[in-house]
Amino acid sequence: MMRSDRLFLAGPAGKIEVFVEPHAQATGIALIAHPHPLYGGTAENKVVTTLARTFRELGCATLRPNFRGVGGSEGAHDQGIGETEDLLAVLADARQRFGRTLPIYLAGFSFGAYVITRLAQRLKEEGDPASRLVLVGTAAGFIEGLRNYETAAVPTDTIVIHGGKDETVPLANVLAWAEPLDLPVIVIPGADHFFHRRLHLIRDIVRRQWDHGRP
Repeated sequence: MMRSDRLFLAGPAGKIEVFVEPHAQATGIALIAHPHPLYGGTAENKVVTTLARTFRELGCATLRPNFRGVGGSEGAHDQGIGETEDLLAVLADARQRFGRTLPIYLAGFSFGAYVITRLAQRLKEEGDPASRLVLVGTAAGFIEGLRNYETAAVPTDTIVIHGGKDETVPLANVLAWAEPLDLPVIVIPGADHFFHRRLHLIRDIVRRQWDHGRP
């Protein structure tokens, strides 16, 4: 487990618990969102901590907030709407904390990836787009037992990673979302939704792709 500072920030629905890993010479700020809170998702999820560790290796200060109703975060689950507002609050604090000139990188896993697409769209509309996105196991389309996710469009340099045997979000859902966007999807053969025994591949893919497809 990474050494991190546990902070409580003021958010629209109350306190937001955030795990922060500063970087002595940060070259960017990475905000990473966790899976669905009603199905056990937390900021300590292994895919989320793998992404945070990877961004640290790339020189970023990282932030892993707990969504509403998870851990020490107040409020109740809001289907991604309120969660987007919360991430905006976390990002505003991060810019004050680490510097407004640093590039912003956004990453998310599963439901967290869906919320990150919403956040990225919001930042773009405000004329302050994120520099790069990493989406893993992205919630898109109809997911049995949950709901239909109308996942927002993202830039074509977004790194999209999905498991070939994802039992929660079928690969076909993500391909259907990505196709009209001309968005490449990197498939890890045999990987399930939680990437058991394949977390190292997420790290390797992000590191290899980081300098490719940049504007």
